[in-house]
Amino acid sequence: MIKIKEINFQGIKQRFQVKKPWDDVIIFVLNILIAIPVFIILHQNLINPNWPLNIDRVVLFLVMIVIIQIILRFLRTIILFCIILYLLVLVYGSTIGNYGFNSVFEDYNSIMYTMSDNPYPQDIIIAKLLPFPNKSKIINAIEYQNPKIRNFAVMATTKHFKDIKGYSDYRTIIQCFAVFKEINSRWNYVSDPKARDYIATATESLLYFSGDCDDHSILMAAAIKSIGGTPRLIHTTGHIYPEILIGSLTDLEKVNFLIKNVLFVNESNEKKLHYHVDERGQIWMNLDYTAKYPGGPFMSEEILGALTLD
Repeated sequence: MIKIKEINFQGIKQRFQVKKPWDDVIIFVLNILIAIPVFIILHQNLINPNWPLNIDRVVLFLVMIVIIQIILRFLRTIILFCIILYLLVLVYGSTIGNYGFNSVFEDYNSIMYTMSDNPYPQDIIIAKLLPFPNKSKIINAIEYQNPKIRNFAVMATTKHFKDIKGYSDYRTIIQCFAVFKEINSRWNYVSDPKARDYIATATESLLYFSGDCDDHSILMAAAIKSIGGTPRLIHTTGHIYPEILIGSLTDLEKVNFLIKNVLFVNESNEKKLHYHVDERGQIWMNLDYTAKYPGGPFMSEEILGALTLD
């Protein structure tokens, strides 16, 4: 009986064992496939020391490759089971809508692109800001619940970027960028009356897409908030402009890739993204009327106040 079991075990082992040199090829390919999602997870959760040329991330990836290669060599005799298990995990993730094949591809693209093209943080807001001028009037003017504003925002989302596939976690931000594209492509700057700060409501500015910086900011904030985005207004010396909440640094990597490679390819070509980091580490991206793409250069760098519309 013992000999029969040994024979059966050896037969199973030989049946599933890959012949040389294909076992080394399969091990290396499987190594890369496993290393990519593991690297993405570590990259997103480890503190970035900001070494030059992202050397820390390169070293991390190489160390992972070596470790996984050693482990897979120990599992050489059951390498086919490893491949099947890997595929089943990704199929399961794709089926239930969590982390699957498409997610690995998107994350890898965004990380690799960001490592070679870092966005540019203009400054970090940590000080207590001054009271926002005309705060109550501006809040009342941001009529995000008005059907006209909602309908305009919905129209913009059907006109721009409607056919973008994937990136379901960033659908709202992509739609807010569609609103940005529609407003900024039509905006006509018109000054206020002399010696008077005229604040137009969002529906008023919607008629002719004209006004000064606070009128533009009000319309942008109202339209973005009407479709689920989180805007805020920034007050600087003689200027007000809108920003949109992007999220964490990990979210910034995805958004950076989307803007540069999918949504605003020509407008952002060879240009950097400009953003602010608030006291909670959240990323806010510039949507000023002077910007040709989300994250365009700031017209004014000094920040005197911020009005967040949660």
